[in-house]
Amino acid sequence: NLSFNFLKNSIIHDVTTKDSKNFHVNCIGSTNVTFQRFTVSAPAESVNTDGLHLALGDDIKVLDSEIKTGDDCVSIGDGSVNFRIRNVTCGPGHGISIGSLGKNPAEKDVNGIFVESSTFTGTENGVRVKTWPSAPATIRVTNLHFTDLIMNNVSNPIIIDQEYCPYNQCQLDKPSLIQISDVTIDNIRGTSFTESAGVQVSNINLSFTGKNGKLTSTCNNVKPTTKGPLNPPICAAAAAA
Repeated sequence: NLSFNFLKNSIIHDVTTKDSKNFHVNCIGSTNVTFQRFTVSAPAESVNTDGLHLALGDDIKVLDSEIKTGDDCVSIGDGSVNFRIRNVTCGPGHGISIGSLGKNPAEKDVNGIFVESSTFTGTENGVRVKTWPSAPATIRVTNLHFTDLIMNNVSNPIIIDQEYCPYNQCQLDKPSLIQISDVTIDNIRGTSFTESAGVQVSNINLSFTGKNGKLTSTCNNVKPTTKGPLNPPICAAAAAA
């Protein structure tokens, strides 16, 4: 419906986009742009109707907004730096997603994504990071913060998925080359629609370059499910998937 691309120092407020045939809003290549009191409305069964798709930008904010759609409420692509999503109501939809990342070798790093004080109701996912396996990009995804989020009947409240492969459209023979680090998940509360309400960790292979000690992992208040090889071992009490 709407494209806000290559903008600088802009505020877009009190706008409603309804029943788009595809993505509702693109905001690409922009700097210091705020969406405030922004409303997206589409049926839950509508296909590929992302609310806001944001990428290749710096200092983008989505504030005090309501997003009801059939796909991601907010999707964040590569080259995203210093994004803040706060006081957003999401649902129905697929949640707030970083990615998918990795298919294009020219993709750029993601750094500084804050999702705060928001509510997800009846969504497929809450917050999600998704990267493609067997793909050429080698970017870094760092400094992610998911804090003070309410999940109401959400199927998958938190997902970090490095084997994102919808409709089996990829090969799984090589792991994702996207490096994800410095992730904070704090004060997530509410209800999960599925029995697996936590974090999945899969295919980790890290080597220690320090002089003393050995490589370990630390888990506090989380029991992730695990998949594939894990070096170092993740959370002794984790249940293998």
